[in-house]
Amino acid sequence: MRLRFLYSPYMKTTLFPLAVAFATMVFAFSASFGAAPVKYGGKTYKTVKIGTQTWMAENLNYDAEDSKCYDNKSENCAKYGRLYDWETAMKVCPQNWHLPSDEEWDVLVDYVGGFSAAGTKLRATNGWYGDSNGTDDYGFSALPGGIGYSNGYFNDIGNSGRWWSSSESNSNGIYSRYIGYSIEYAIWVSYDTSYLFSIRCVQD
Repeated sequence: MRLRFLYSPYMKTTLFPLAVAFATMVFAFSASFGAAPVKYGGKTYKTVKIGTQTWMAENLNYDAEDSKCYDNKSENCAKYGRLYDWETAMKVCPQNWHLPSDEEWDVLVDYVGGFSAAGTKLRATNGWYGDSNGTDDYGFSALPGGIGYSNGYFNDIGNSGRWWSSSESNSNGIYSRYIGYSIEYAIWVSYDTSYLFSIRCVQD
């Protein structure tokens, strides 16, 4: 949506605050309309509509085989969701939802302002290391669930989040989205399928 204004000597004191209030109202509406919660596996997940897509507004915490809590501690699952290898991630979203493709991640990132700004705008307003919390402008509330390895080691909780996509890369890996505490970006990185990452499901 594009707003146009005509110059007025009263613009700064009268029209501009009204325009900001109106734009804020339109933004809030477009980022939440039709976002009904989803019940799955005994839990209820918040959802959010961002542009044309409806996303889960929380990392998935469904206790599937081969999924793990960071450091094998249930309190980490409760806060950050579970970590999944790619094969499990491909089949664990609830009915009428699916693991997003890299192209669907691109749609989200482009809508919120591009990869150079998406990290800040998608990060939750708490739960990140130090003063690196985001603005969460669209209610996506990305949390840094860290990474798990096939040897049982875990790393980076509170500092970064990686979310699987369903798309294979040209290097025989799988595309994922990475958001780190120290950067504003939301970038794609290719990983082997054995790593354990977070999941965000998107509606069919």
